[in-house]
Amino acid sequence: MEVFFLCSLSPLLLITFFIIICVSLATIFNRNNKLYKSNNSNNNLPPGKMGLPYIGESLEFLNSGRKGFPEKFIYDRMAKYSSQVFKTSILGEPTVVVCGAAANKFLFSNENKLVQAWWPDSVNKIFPSSTQTSSKEEAKKMRKLLPNFLKPEALMRYVGMMDSIAQKHFESGWEGKQQVAVFALAKRFTFSVACKVFLSIEDSQHVAKLAVPFDALASGIISVPIDLPGTPFNRAIKASKFIRKELIAIIKQRKTELAAAAASSTTPAHHHHQDILSHMLLATDENGQHMSELDVADKILGLLIGGHDTASAAITFIVKFLAGLPHIYNQVLNEQMEIAKRKGEGEQLLNWEDIQKMKYSWNVACEVMRLAPPLQGSFREALNDFVFSGFTIPKGWKLYWSVNSTHRNPECFVEPEKFDPTRFQGRGPAPYTYVPFGGGPRMCPGKEYARLEILVFIHNIVRRFSWLQILPHEKIIVDPLPMPAHGLPVRLFPR
Repeated sequence: MEVFFLCSLSPLLLITFFIIICVSLATIFNRNNKLYKSNNSNNNLPPGKMGLPYIGESLEFLNSGRKGFPEKFIYDRMAKYSSQVFKTSILGEPTVVVCGAAANKFLFSNENKLVQAWWPDSVNKIFPSSTQTSSKEEAKKMRKLLPNFLKPEALMRYVGMMDSIAQKHFESGWEGKQQVAVFALAKRFTFSVACKVFLSIEDSQHVAKLAVPFDALASGIISVPIDLPGTPFNRAIKASKFIRKELIAIIKQRKTELAAAAASSTTPAHHHHQDILSHMLLATDENGQHMSELDVADKILGLLIGGHDTASAAITFIVKFLAGLPHIYNQVLNEQMEIAKRKGEGEQLLNWEDIQKMKYSWNVACEVMRLAPPLQGSFREALNDFVFSGFTIPKGWKLYWSVNSTHRNPECFVEPEKFDPTRFQGRGPAPYTYVPFGGGPRMCPGKEYARLEILVFIHNIVRRFSWLQILPHEKIIVDPLPMPAHGLPVRLFPR
């Protein structure tokens, strides 16, 4: 995306663009100069190289994903330096990449002790917090709030709602069509579900109005942080402002409804009094204070992104893998048809008990997320100097863990390139080897929500269609989420 943008610039704009890049890099360099000095003064750093001045190895890191092989950056260096840990420089930060199940266990177990969450500056610029706290603090607050709302008991009531949305989605977007592009439709489905569960928005035009800027937001999160008209970063900042304004209007309306309901001592309209927006507006902190409207808008914004981008990537790749594995498709179909047959007379929508019977389908989804993980990994920051695997990690350095250091590692999974859902039967993979949702205190709080959404989608698609991939060798781009280069066009065959 950035390449096309550069090609279309006039010479004058191009010069301006590179001046701004130089200024940005100089700022990054000055900020991190002290950290780099610790590289010279500390002889016990992990092996590796820091790459070019200022830029480090960021281009190789980002380009390996854009070429469709995000694991290559990790594996090349694991082979060259160490299978457990190596140093590099990514996004202007001295970084230690930790690899393998033992490294995952170490990081996840030392959350807020030796390490804490870290995001690139671009994330804070796209999501400027309404309070004077960093995105780290906001994330901590969010994690306290979410578990009650996203635990299985709370989610049980959403299964029928998700199924109802899925049925309408397939009627309007798939049925009667010979060919569809799966990725765009998967995004539409997961965004519709997120709007309903978090905000009780059902009107398709209202959902569509929010969906367009959300796409701009997603593609700008991990982009070159250059705020010039036309750049992905600039579009993401504009989209963030637009969505926040829309959310504030929704929040004001809901506050009025909640106040009216409280005054008349009745419960608010049943269709949205239990969604996450009402939950947030009614929640208070330890001092009895309610969150501000901007604060609630920020948190809903983060939830809508988290609740839709990764699930749509997972759904897209489930469709892709099932297209090429007819024997797996047939087993999924048999399981789903059995569930449909056993439903009582007049029982149209799926329920919690049905979801629990979808064991094979979920094993298939897990194997897809092992081979095509929606999340490639994430960053932490060292809170103090500490030793890992015999090497010193200096305070302030960033740490990066990658799902691919275990997901495709023959030490963790026998024949890692083979698609085999039986890996997840019984006790499943060894601890800390299968980490599509992260782990430890920072385990994705929406894991159960994603499971419901994915299984409801699988149930609805296999009962309606079989399909063939139109471009069998379609390239996969990881930027920062995996996506098919042409949107995964498939030919549909109604059942």
